[in-house]
Order: sequence, then structure tokens, then C-alpha cells
Amino acid sequence: MMNKNKFKIDINEESAIVTHYLQCKDSIYEETYKKEAAALLGEEMKEGEDGQSNMASEPSFGWSLFPELTRIPFPCVENPKFSFIDLFAGMGGFRIAMQTQGGKCVFSSEWNEFAKKTYLANFGEVPFGDITKERTKSFIPEKFDILCAGFPCQPFSIAGVSKKNSLGRATGFKDKTQGTLFFDVADIINRHRPKAFFLENVKNLTSHDKGNTFRVIKETLEELNYSIHYQVMDGQTYVPQHRERIMIVGFDKNVFKGEEKFVFPEQHPATRAVKEILDPNIEDRYTLSDKLWTYLQNYAEKHKAKGNGFGYGLVDLNGITRTLSARYYKDGSEILIPQAGDRNPRRLSPRECARLMGYPDEYILSAVSDVQAYRQCGNSVVVPLITAVSEQITKIVCKPRRYE
Repeated sequence: MMNKNKFKIDINEESAIVTHYLQCKDSIYEETYKKEAAALLGEEMKEGEDGQSNMASEPSFGWSLFPELTRIPFPCVENPKFSFIDLFAGMGGFRIAMQTQGGKCVFSSEWNEFAKKTYLANFGEVPFGDITKERTKSFIPEKFDILCAGFPCQPFSIAGVSKKNSLGRATGFKDKTQGTLFFDVADIINRHRPKAFFLENVKNLTSHDKGNTFRVIKETLEELNYSIHYQVMDGQTYVPQHRERIMIVGFDKNVFKGEEKFVFPEQHPATRAVKEILDPNIEDRYTLSDKLWTYLQNYAEKHKAKGNGFGYGLVDLNGITRTLSARYYKDGSEILIPQAGDRNPRRLSPRECARLMGYPDEYILSAVSDVQAYRQCGNSVVVPLITAVSEQITKIVCKPRRYE
């Protein structure tokens, strides 16, 4: 028997290999991870005289070794309708959306160590790391149906461009650390030829560098022989938050011949109010201190005098919020909740932020600190929006085709 101290679920490549193997066991994707998982798990994976492995041949294999993997809110779909991979996975918003449609995740990657912890707590899987490395790419199964990627938006976002310009740094495709990550996505699409892909980014992607950045992205994807559909969509259709993002969807012309007739889900004004996501009994620690509240008011007045619109955002409880950012943990200024009496406004709790992004309450946030949970929510996708678009994609990918 394997010494239980020999291997534990940690945030590293070994854990990524083993958890991916366990998630893909008894499927056609098992072989992608089996050899290296066997080397890590040792005796438990050795084959007996009948050609079967020891515990590995049992349905409960893995869960008996790592019982924590059974206590997850979003397990793999049984009898999946399609397969997908989750790149730049973050909190796993794409994964929830695709699993809702009956999809099986066969590969995930995410570079941030804290996001990996949250992902493990919710899905029982440690994502692989840096997707620019050939070692990481080697674990992507040869064939899968849909590629999902909310590729990093900082080089293209309004805030990101402003910050980088002030530092004298390049933006977009000239940013050598993040901007070129799109080309790694394109490389994976080219190598594996998924039937479809679903990409998400900030609204400003379409206007960056006078439209040249998006033109290069679109032309690159079209050169791979995919038909491209894109639309800027606002999360307020599904959650009480104004959050505009561009959705880019592609279908392999070799499969669908450009006849997929894809349409994005209909958009409509907000129907939900912020008060719906608020906890009635909130801890005092979320209330702004007198010092911070005074600073935010003075800051707003200073910029108002200069004719600028910068300042805090005090929310109408019957309305919607501004866009939640990854810096929300610093002062909460873009979304402040008014409180009764003479109490200072408060920031949202991490759970309320998750609700604002459309995550259900069973989603686990406690694997990381509040600061990291705030960052992850601010960088995440609006789950019900991604789910609605995913439904339209999978209707095409999963239905019987007369194209082939």
C-alpha cells in the first residue's frame, strides 16, 4: 500500500497530474495522465497478473486515498455530452457554465497559486500552471470539443493601459509577459482543432490601438479556418452589476462549413437589484473607518473640482453596481453600500461579491483569504452570462450534424 504521507494534494504539478487522472479515469482521456500518475502513485497503480491495476481498477480508487476530493460542490458530470478545456481558469466560472450544459472538463490551467486553491476546493482538481510552457501544453488531451479561455485582459483593459502608459511600459501585443498569451490560445486551437472555442475579454479589446489589436485577434482566428462571432455583452442582464465584456465564439469550418447559425442570447436591462445579494446581518469589519470614509469623500471632491468623474460609488439598493474590480479589497470605493442611521457605508463581503458575479452560495471561498477572494471575484466572469452563451454554443456542438 502507498504510504499516505508519500503524496498529498498540494498546489503543484504532481497534484495537477493526479487530480486530472482521477477526474478523467474510465474515460478516453485517462491515457493522457495515466503514465505520469502511475509514477507518482506507485504501488496503487501497479498492474497485477491479470493486467489490472490494484486499487486503480476499483471505482472508488482515488477517493479512498484523497477523501477531500469527494467533498466538493461541483463534481464532474456523469455521462457527459461533450468535453472542454478551461484555460486561465481563475475561479472556474467557465467550468460551472460548461458543466451546467453537461460538459466534462478534461484539462485546466491557471498560473495564480491562490486561484488554484479555490479551484481545487470547488472542483477537486489542481489546474496546471504556465500555459506558455511546452511541458504544460503536453498534458492537453489530443482531442476535445470546446476550448474556453478568459485570457488575461490587463494589457487591453482601460485601467491596465492607463497604468502601463504611466509606467512607460508597452501594452497589448507589445506586452511580452501577458499580451502575447492570446497567441498561446491560438496555438492550442491550431494544434487540437476543437469544434468550437469561447473566449472572453474586456470591452476595450475592440478599441485598443485604434482597433488594430482586435483586428489581429480576429484575423488570426479566421486564418485557423474558424467562423467568428463576437459581441459586447453586459452582465446586468443576469446580475445587478454593470459589467461589459466581449464574447468571442468560433466554430471549426472543417466541421460546420460556416453553417452553424450561432446567435448570442438576447440582452435586456437589469431586472435584479443589489439588495437581493446583500446579507441582512453583516460583520462590522466591512464598515469603512472614519479615516477611510473621510479620505474617499475628500478625494471625490478634489476630482469633482477639476471636472473629473473619479470618486466612490454609493449604490442605490434598488439599482445595480459599477463594475467590480480586482482592486476592490483595497478600499471598496467603486461599490459602497449605504447603511442606516449615521453609520459609514460598507464594502461588500467576499460572499456578496461572489453573488454579484453570479456564483451560487455553495461555492467555496474559504480556501483563501478575504483579500484573495476579492481579487478572484474581481477578475472573474459573470457566471450566468457565460452559462447563457455556453448554452447557445453547446446546442450547436452537441446536436446531430449533417455537415460531416
